[in-house]
Amino acid sequence: MQKSTTAFLSSKGNYSTFSFNGTTLTFLTSKNLERYTKVKKWDNGYIVVMAKNKSKPEHEDYIDLQPILENLYMEPKSFLSKIQNVEVRYE
Repeated sequence: MQKSTTAFLSSKGNYSTFSFNGTTLTFLTSKNLERYTKVKKWDNGYIVVMAKNKSKPEHEDYIDLQPILENLYMEPKSFLSKIQNVEVRYE
């Protein structure tokens, strides 16, 4: 079975989740975040994303996964190199 090259970003409450091929990273985010709306750019761990906050119009935001992976004692290069694109997905 071929593994996917797409990762998924979402949020719930004060947390964001980044999922890729069975691995899910959960990290604290702004308490004002309502939802991510669109991934504008994926650059090997750096994500430019459109987000909607409470009482604020949609705006551009930034997520850097490299320090999150390092804090989890994961090797960023080996994990991130397999990801070709990122999509927003809410279930």
